[in-house]
Amino acid sequence: MAAEVNQTKTWWKEAVVYQIYPRSFKDSNGDGIGDLNGITEKMDYLKELGIDVIWLSPVYESPNDDNGYDISNYQGIMKEFGTMDDYDRMLAAAHERGIKIVMDLVVNHTSDEHPWFVESRSSKENPYRDYYIWREGKDGKAPNNWESCFSGSTWEYDETTQMYYLHLFSKKQPDLNWDNPVVREEVFRMMDWWCQKGIDGFRMDVISMISKVPGLPDGTPKENGLADPSPYVCHGPHEHEYLQEMNRKVLSKYDLLTVGECAGVTIEEAKKYANLDNSELNMVFQFEHTSLDCKNGKWSDDKIDLVELKEVMSKWQTELMGKAWNSLYWCNHDQPRMLSRMGDDSPEYREISAKMLATCLHMMQGTPYVYQGEELGMTNMPFQSLEELRDIESINAYHDLVGRNVADHETMMRYIRCKGRDNARTPMQWDDSEQAGFTTGTPWIEVNPNYTEINAKEQVEREDSVFHYYQKLIRLRHQNEIIVYGDYELLLADHPALYVYTRTLGEEKLLVICNFSKEAQEMELPEAWKDQEAEVLIANYEDVQISNTMKLRSYEAMVLRNC
Repeated sequence: MAAEVNQTKTWWKEAVVYQIYPRSFKDSNGDGIGDLNGITEKMDYLKELGIDVIWLSPVYESPNDDNGYDISNYQGIMKEFGTMDDYDRMLAAAHERGIKIVMDLVVNHTSDEHPWFVESRSSKENPYRDYYIWREGKDGKAPNNWESCFSGSTWEYDETTQMYYLHLFSKKQPDLNWDNPVVREEVFRMMDWWCQKGIDGFRMDVISMISKVPGLPDGTPKENGLADPSPYVCHGPHEHEYLQEMNRKVLSKYDLLTVGECAGVTIEEAKKYANLDNSELNMVFQFEHTSLDCKNGKWSDDKIDLVELKEVMSKWQTELMGKAWNSLYWCNHDQPRMLSRMGDDSPEYREISAKMLATCLHMMQGTPYVYQGEELGMTNMPFQSLEELRDIESINAYHDLVGRNVADHETMMRYIRCKGRDNARTPMQWDDSEQAGFTTGTPWIEVNPNYTEINAKEQVEREDSVFHYYQKLIRLRHQNEIIVYGDYELLLADHPALYVYTRTLGEEKLLVICNFSKEAQEMELPEAWKDQEAEVLIANYEDVQISNTMKLRSYEAMVLRNC
């Protein structure tokens, strides 16, 4: 039944999405900042890679406190990125090549410089006052003890009206009051404006946080006296009601890809967000697999445990099968480079392990997301000092933890090199010229020094590169329905080094074998595959040897198809 249900065919199930972080993708005018004309300039590169959709991180007008996720005008373009005419040319260039554009929708909060908030803070009687969440202080302190995602309190005192406003992120990102129907109508009107312009979908930033628990109660305090607000702000009482309203009034009127960033989402919640009746969203981003290196609230820079990873990935594969649709990703602009966290970024094994990780993900059921540079095997950045960082989350965490003597400088820098968001935000490495061909000026954040070895020009020209491997994976997904719609089953669940699973659609079967270890591994083929002819659909070594007892080399990956 599961395979039958999931064979309801749609373009977004069969698509491969490529995320562009515009500030770091390609600078066309030498100011050190990537821009829309730079994206247009590289559209043929994306066409050659074979992707179907670009997810564009925010390009709206913004003071840039959180790299564009603090929006001051939803219907304007950030001057550093260009003009609306530049945007229209980019959209047309994508559509001419059969590539769709998905916008980043950031509507849990705005910038404090948005005209709505400027009006809201001006007086308690202002018509825009209730667009945001204002509260009186309590006992001379903030209204509650919630901790911001970017450290410190979620509340900021405003002298003008002598009240506090809620900001789950930066103090320059006040939360919108979604309980106000006028706010919802304003958001829906803006979304419809973009849809009429011809965009093809929305990735919805922290959309699971738009409905807060009434009363905004205190949480259980941590060592610093502040509490995690997640139980009171994630999947709140009106969450699905508001998304269904959004769907009725906007989304259902267009043929869109919609994906929600849903922190703390469970399987049961995901079935509501991405249900098969299409009353809310197409799919969600879950974060269980990216949080496996956080134990008892403490981050580790050790490699992720493969048995735990398999358990999480397989749970989402099997429990959503026939009930909702998965999004597949290893990393994005908020995660470190997956090759450095889950693979091996040493020169000897970088490419082979990058191909292995890509094989493992792209053969699963769901819509795959490729983050810019992932198709080249880009790696984490060797940050040494606080001055090199641009990410507000990392900078605030450094000051908080070092300031409270919880960590010293070296410990924090080691953690940031491992997990910091700036690892994914270093400029795209186009060639081996100065600044990796990203800019003729001084880049807004330093280029990774390994760009002379890792760059697009070299890889596009070399047939056995990571780029061409991704190209083949994408082509295989377009050509083989089993990769999109087949059922998933995990094998060897407790094996500490091998990730092995099958995909099945009717009589057709695939066997996916991935060695996550530098050490050679041995495995017995499943009984159904022994002494059978099998086609090697794709592999990261050229000379694959199939036998009943498989001897797998360092980070070896292959996909076998029954004949």
